[in-house]
Amino acid sequence: MADEFNDLLKATSRSFYLTLRVLPAQVRRQIGLAYLLARTSDTIADTEIVPLTQRLAALQKLRERILGLGGAPLNFGELAQQQGSAAERVLLEKVEAGLALLAALSPADLKLVREVLTTIISGQELDLLLFGSLGAASSRSLDQKIIALETAAELDDYTYRVAGCVGEFWTKICRAHLFPDARLEEQRLIAEGIRFGKGLQLVNILRDLPADLKNGRCYLPTQRLEEAKLLPGVLFSPVNAEKFQSLFQEYLDQAEAHLAAGWHYTNTLPYGQFRVRLACAWPILFGLRTIAKLRRADAGELRARVKISRGEVWRILLKSLVACPVPFVWRRLFAPTGKAVASGGKLA
Repeated sequence: MADEFNDLLKATSRSFYLTLRVLPAQVRRQIGLAYLLARTSDTIADTEIVPLTQRLAALQKLRERILGLGGAPLNFGELAQQQGSAAERVLLEKVEAGLALLAALSPADLKLVREVLTTIISGQELDLLLFGSLGAASSRSLDQKIIALETAAELDDYTYRVAGCVGEFWTKICRAHLFPDARLEEQRLIAEGIRFGKGLQLVNILRDLPADLKNGRCYLPTQRLEEAKLLPGVLFSPVNAEKFQSLFQEYLDQAEAHLAAGWHYTNTLPYGQFRVRLACAWPILFGLRTIAKLRRADAGELRARVKISRGEVWRILLKSLVACPVPFVWRRLFAPTGKAVASGGKLA
């Protein structure tokens, strides 16, 4: 199963696979398994051609098996047939193999993996209950209303459920296996780990904003849009360009502030844990580079989906590897692009 496990990880996420490969062996399998099962649940949630009730039922069955509440084998064959990606099809077909690997974990590791997956699935269910009836853009009518989150608290809760909880899980499992005796400010470390995850998710939300609007969903809260005198359906209208850019830059500042907390988190880790530091630094630096490109993008570029190139990825990897042994060079890798707010910049 080990080769198949690694092949699935590589096929489902090239960037995370790089992160996973650099992690110490003591935590690689637990984090990789949690990632694969989270990708399995995400694939279920995103299969829009399958009715909403069926997807919710499949998520419930998967959660029960993860928690050890049932032993009936899962059969996601119908869902697997609807996948355009071969890797995601295999994820669903091999779900029992992934669940079997849970049994090999220690009780402490199993508890942490179950906790993070339960939280992630709860976020996916919330997302489906709010947006799941919309379907793909091709099936929506032009006059169909865009659904948005209501408040900043809802956005914060969502980013915690689908990503912030991963930072918490990562912190606890690395602490337990790699530096249990290190003198660290535990609660602050966990809090910054959570912000680290929230920041990465907020970058994704801002990058995917045009595509989400096209599909009838808006993660920017109605409360904040109304304060800025904006409506979800006309965010990219030329007449609203100035107001939209002002709000968009504020959210980029918030994402960057979260990543700055993640960078502080990374540098709080014991210096000898250079593998973990690299594994943390890479998504932060990828996210920061994405923010820099989003800040400069016009409406057309945003609609085309801003992303960093493979060349930029490799340059970041190389620079970080060279800088890792030299503290003052390493610290300069994180170069803020805007007005990152130390408090997190809550947009209430």
